Amino acid sequence: MKKNYSENGRKLFKEGYNCAQAVFCTFADDLGIDFETALKLASSFGGGMGRLREVCGAVSAMFMAAGLKYGYTTPNNDIIKAEHYKRIQELAEKFKEKHNTIICRELLGLKCQTDSPIPEKRTDEYYKNRPCEQIIADACEIMADYLVKN
Repeated sequence: MKKNYSENGRKLFKEGYNCAQAVFCTFADDLGIDFETALKLASSFGGGMGRLREVCGAVSAMFMAAGLKYGYTTPNNDIIKAEHYKRIQELAEKFKEKHNTIICRELLGLKCQTDSPIPEKRTDEYYKNRPCEQIIADACEIMADYLVKN
């Protein structure tokens, strides 16, 4: 049976994990990383990097997953670096096709540059008013498709 990455990402988000954790941890088994380490690694990227509302945490998680799976370790090989950066740009473009931006505050329709470091309470109203659950599902789908094709 095929793993439903989108549903798993949604489920993790509804359990209270941030957007980056929900996406990155969905792929932890596939990437050979344990769940707790994946949670810690992704924890800083929620809310567009610590609620700075910059690059969406779901997008950052796709990039982290791509780095863990396909990343380079040779610092002076510009060809390999360029290939990896091309991969990251392709993932970003796929996300933009669905959401027009990779910036958290733009996805949420916020005017603020930086938000309070205090996370909002996760209530039914919170989930109803936020596009995050769908964004996470889309990021999981994009990453899963990329892994299958590559």
